[in-house]
Amino acid sequence: MNITGKIAWFVGGTLFGSAGFKLLGSRDARKVYTQATAAVLRCKDQVMHDVEVVQENCSDILADAKAINEARDAAEEAKYIEDSAKA
Repeated sequence: MNITGKIAWFVGGTLFGSAGFKLLGSRDARKVYTQATAAVLRCKDQVMHDVEVVQENCSDILADAKAINEARDAAEEAKYIEDSAKA
């Protein structure tokens, strides 16, 4: 590519970039950005709600598992005491 072609590409890119900035800064573009941001915020709120539900479920599962283990330990201890009393 010769120097004239490079200059033409540079000038074309500069003009396209200037038009792009004006397009990106337009009122319609701002409405699109606002709507997209609002959608992202709604999505974030839903994800946070889902995380809270999962955390609550995990807490319930942990409490149930501890109760099962405590009951199992108590049953094993009662059996040990019973077996010791028979001997």
